[in-house]
Amino acid sequence: MSKTMATLAVKLQPGAASDRIDSWDVDASGRRVLKIRVRARPVDGEANAGLIRFLARSLDQPKSAVSLARGGQSRLKMIVVEGVDDDALAARIEQLIANG
Repeated sequence: MSKTMATLAVKLQPGAASDRIDSWDVDASGRRVLKIRVRARPVDGEANAGLIRFLARSLDQPKSAVSLARGGQSRLKMIVVEGVDDDALAARIEQLIANG
């Protein structure tokens, strides 16, 4: 039996005025990506850690369930969220965007 997990493509903007989910966007290859801003600066992994904390809190998941799969040094990142499937994750994100 495999663990349930969802993947999420994120375009991160570090050094923002506040932590927030902006909206869905499309990257150069046509893949759907979620635009997220975090206050943390892109120094010594702080922005990545800030992204993980913010997403875990926003998605009502333990921090240990949210991890960076790739893109550590890039603005485009692939996040893995354990304990939810892609549909449930997308629904939760739509709810967060709608509620601002």
